[in-house]
Amino acid sequence: MKHHSSKVRWLFLLFLMFDLTNQLAYSADLNAGKLKANMACSLCHGANGIAKIPNAPSLAGQNAQYLQEQLKAFRSKSRQNEVMSVIAAPLTDQEIENISLWYSAMKVEVTLPN
Repeated sequence: MKHHSSKVRWLFLLFLMFDLTNQLAYSADLNAGKLKANMACSLCHGANGIAKIPNAPSLAGQNAQYLQEQLKAFRSKSRQNEVMSVIAAPLTDQEIENISLWYSAMKVEVTLPN
């Protein structure tokens, strides 16, 4: 019985190591998100996530899951926008995750009117 519990512990440890390695390999990369956002998004949405043109939303501080869902919707054309459909079409899931992490990591301060 003791030999069996030792094997179970080793298998459990191996599983945890594999899971952690897998999560690290596929987790969002903030720097990659910054680079891709600067190339693909900053012209309209600004390098700091604050939109430069009136019909583009500011992305700084947006929820990462929301951004991912919207970029995937543009990519699949289930959400229509002439510009965004072209921008999102070549993005991989990993790039979408990275970009979303980048914009969601930006801190935005809100000042209420007096």
